[in-house]
Amino acid sequence: QVQLVESGGGLVQPGGSLRLSCAASGFALSDVSVTWFRRSPGQEREMVAHISTFGDATHYSDSVKGRFTISRDNAQNTVYLQMNSLRPEDTAVYRCKADGVVSGLWVERWGQGTQVDVSS
Repeated sequence: QVQLVESGGGLVQPGGSLRLSCAASGFALSDVSVTWFRRSPGQEREMVAHISTFGDATHYSDSVKGRFTISRDNAQNTVYLQMNSLRPEDTAVYRCKADGVVSGLWVERWGQGTQVDVSS
């Protein structure tokens, strides 16, 4: 079964850190691009961070640049989002999406999401 599962969300105080995980089964994340998105209540979905297939180039939204880091661990078949210096406005449901060509076929999968709450 081809799927993504996120984990690592929770409640953290402002200024704290969390590491989100996006684990894949049924395909290799090293073969695809992975993007983290988030959505807060009443807000549009926002792209947070992206890691590409080729050379692991990364891209971040201006709102998280310098605070969040996206990375791969191919041995664990997992992509991480390290979130530091968290702010209340980072509160959202975070979801990862993987897309790319796997064995000659286009694959796109979303995870179910993980809730991040930043509050004192």
